[in-house]
Amino acid sequence: MLQQYCASLTEYKRLRTREVKIGNLLLGSGHPIRVQTMTTTDTMDTAATVAQSIRCIEAGAELVRITAPSKKEAENLLNIKNELRAKGYDTPLIADIHFTPNAAEIAARIVEKVRVNPGNYVDKKKFDFIDYTDAEYNDEVERIRTRFAPLVRICREYGTAMRIGTNHGSLSDRIMSRYGDTPIGMVESALEFLRIARDENYHQIILSMKSSNPLVMVQAYRLLVQKMDEEFGECYPLHLGVTEAGDGEDGRIKSAIGIGTLLEDGIGDTIRVSLTEDPEFEIPVCRDIVKRYTGRGTTGANNDPNSNPDSYRDPIPHSIYDPFSYKRLDTSSVKNIGSHHVPVVIADYSDEHTLDTKSLEQIGYNYNAATDKWGISDGAADYAYTGDRVFDFALPGTLQVICNYATWQNAADKSKYHPLLTLQGFQASSLSSSGPCFLVVDASTDPVALAVTLKEAAGVVLVVSSTVANAMQSIRSFLSALFAKGARCPVILKTESHDKTVDEQLIHFATDSGGLMLDGFGDGVWLTNIAADLENSKVSGRTYLEVKSNKQFLNNTAFSILQATRTRISKTEYISCPSCGRTLFDLQETTAKIRAATNHLKGVKIAIMGCIVNGPGEMADADFGYVGSGPGKITLYKGKEVVKRNVPSDIAVDELIQLLKENEAWVNVG
Repeated sequence: MLQQYCASLTEYKRLRTREVKIGNLLLGSGHPIRVQTMTTTDTMDTAATVAQSIRCIEAGAELVRITAPSKKEAENLLNIKNELRAKGYDTPLIADIHFTPNAAEIAARIVEKVRVNPGNYVDKKKFDFIDYTDAEYNDEVERIRTRFAPLVRICREYGTAMRIGTNHGSLSDRIMSRYGDTPIGMVESALEFLRIARDENYHQIILSMKSSNPLVMVQAYRLLVQKMDEEFGECYPLHLGVTEAGDGEDGRIKSAIGIGTLLEDGIGDTIRVSLTEDPEFEIPVCRDIVKRYTGRGTTGANNDPNSNPDSYRDPIPHSIYDPFSYKRLDTSSVKNIGSHHVPVVIADYSDEHTLDTKSLEQIGYNYNAATDKWGISDGAADYAYTGDRVFDFALPGTLQVICNYATWQNAADKSKYHPLLTLQGFQASSLSSSGPCFLVVDASTDPVALAVTLKEAAGVVLVVSSTVANAMQSIRSFLSALFAKGARCPVILKTESHDKTVDEQLIHFATDSGGLMLDGFGDGVWLTNIAADLENSKVSGRTYLEVKSNKQFLNNTAFSILQATRTRISKTEYISCPSCGRTLFDLQETTAKIRAATNHLKGVKIAIMGCIVNGPGEMADADFGYVGSGPGKITLYKGKEVVKRNVPSDIAVDELIQLLKENEAWVNVG
């Protein structure tokens, strides 16, 4: 049996899953983590789909998914496959199916894998609540068996693999009525189909639990692994992805938090990063995520040369850490850190050559000399670390400073300046301040001895980092042991990246800091790096990081991580699907237009969906929705309620703005 949901909570071990053959590709059972994407072309346009598939394959895609919304698209998969094979490409193809079992049965005879969504393969979604008796519910499951079993038999006969892909946004009314809009509902939706497949002695199955909310997604995968282990004594391979992640840095951060958190625990056999960009641009991001785990260890064993076994402490107390429901670590309040306060952001100025008013623009503070006033953005850092120096001007009211202990001793304004010490320096000092005092420790520190030290100190904020490869697990284990011994001090997560590219750094920060935040650990983040080349960070021919300096990049990244984990909201959130052959408008152009018009609406969640497959469901997680309902037609939602149908696309953005105004969600710029 597994430790709750994975092979190990404290060291990197790949989860042992069944081996599945997809064409000539082996997946699961310790094989490399595979990367894949999905085409955005019209499936009936054979030439365009073949050309885009080739671009994806040459970018590194090991599997290519193509939508088949009806029988005609499913039949045309044969032409697409033949063209690719004739050009020398044997990459396995996947047919993406929603609503149409007949299309799935055609596709299963042609391509190497089919993906079905248990939420809409047989069931329909009308947002109706139905109070089923057990007998009535079982009758519905038998109805699914009758409709789903033929596809299973075709797949078994043709050697076709299958993904049972649950989407949080398209759970059926039947599942929603019994389990609600929950991770366990997502799991049960998939298990109903898996049980049928097992009854038919068919095992070439991959499963997925996708959501636009990384927290829901991570909890659902963990529950799925636990339930498979309990019920079947084995686990099937898992396809990881955060659906409707969006574009640019936000899409990358949200994806890395969801996917990386699971990969850190050894869960995941194939991944797709769902970006609102051309599909070939998803692959480099996938590869950057996966390469973090190359050579780190093998299935069921830890061969990581950078690991530190002394930092591992099994088991993690369940009272401190519950992987299936979010619970923020119970910490005390020190100034504006910990307890009920939103997580803080610390900006590192220790390497800044000039500490002047202009340098603070990089972290959200703009000084107007004419009025002698500060402008403070929603994404302004809370603390600045200056090392051995101090600012020689009056600081904005919300900004606090951390400096080294010796510098703090000489600081004139101790209400603004706070000391940073190592554990050795802290124990040697006679510091008894009510705080905050920032204490830096590595996750390899003995948590029992540290807990004793912290009990005697008031106002301490712990700054925790780790240098091992599996830093997230190491810090989670350390903090669990520390708090099990009675510690309650606030915790800052300090993450340093030595990666060379911006994409790699975003993934590093999002996984190590965001994964811990997702698990309830951390009252703030402190990101440092070796400055990457911001000028050469381009996606689809445009710079997606609209920043002027490395400090601005780090500050924006910190706030984006907190936004994606929903622990601190500082900007508009967009739930934007990655487009596919079902999309009924130019998704990238429309997303950019909506973002430009609404990016000042702090805390508002707007979903932009290409079609109705996941659109209505994802409206439940968004405040407002913009969903394609036909060629050139848009349906607007408030929550999951339709407000305006079939709005012409050329005026739909204006209509969305009017909807925001009518519901008092709009504020004027300036």
